[in-house]
Amino acid sequence: MREVLWNRLTAAELRALAARDAVVLLPVGATEQHGPHLPTGVDDLLAAEVCRRAALLAAEHTGVVVAPSIATGLSEHHMAFGGTLSISLPTLHALLRDLCRSMVRVGFSRILIVNGHGGNMTALNALTTELTAELSTPIAFASYFGVGREVVRDTLETQDGLMHACEGETSMMMAAHPELIRAEHLGEAHGPRITLPAESTEPVYMAVPFDRITPSGVAGDARVASPEKGERMLSGCATTLAEIIREDPWAQVRPGPLPAP
Repeated sequence: MREVLWNRLTAAELRALAARDAVVLLPVGATEQHGPHLPTGVDDLLAAEVCRRAALLAAEHTGVVVAPSIATGLSEHHMAFGGTLSISLPTLHALLRDLCRSMVRVGFSRILIVNGHGGNMTALNALTTELTAELSTPIAFASYFGVGREVVRDTLETQDGLMHACEGETSMMMAAHPELIRAEHLGEAHGPRITLPAESTEPVYMAVPFDRITPSGVAGDARVASPEKGERMLSGCATTLAEIIREDPWAQVRPGPLPAP
């Protein structure tokens, strides 16, 4: 199996990948409470896992490397539960800018930020535009659960998309990191249904602390989670992400003639 993780490759190997115009995947997650049954690193772990799988699939067609993940994001709304690490929007911007600048200096020009946390979505949309202008390099952005929206919807029984510490996230953790599940607390792992703020159709947005939404820290119902559902979603999200990489979305915004239709 070929190596795709940045921090397991040598500097010479990374320079060679850059010379081949390889794609860099940069997972961005969060470290925050995920109910009584899941660890705080869910969003980081799942984004990194989807990126790893997608890179292995896409590497059959183009060079791909997965950068070390950013394990903290915008998680202020979870602070009341404890166990949460949150950074500010300027800090996230500065961190992404410096990491992407480093990648560009190595020679990479195709960078895809892959998000695993609903609370990062709106910010990363805006920051991607800022980074593209600041670095004069087309930076792309996707949330893995948005890329795999169809397989997520078709797999889950109790919800149409990911919520929080829910059937979906719990299933994927069962598939990817079963040793981290606190199975004895699964019976408590349920809460109200929610819509991610970035996908809401409500006319007014307000920042609501998550403990006002669900005292359990869970949105959705993790009691019906299974590793089989998790494997299907991880595989489906990775496959779709690999297809996007092969389609080369950066080509449409690079200088020079537009690609043929």
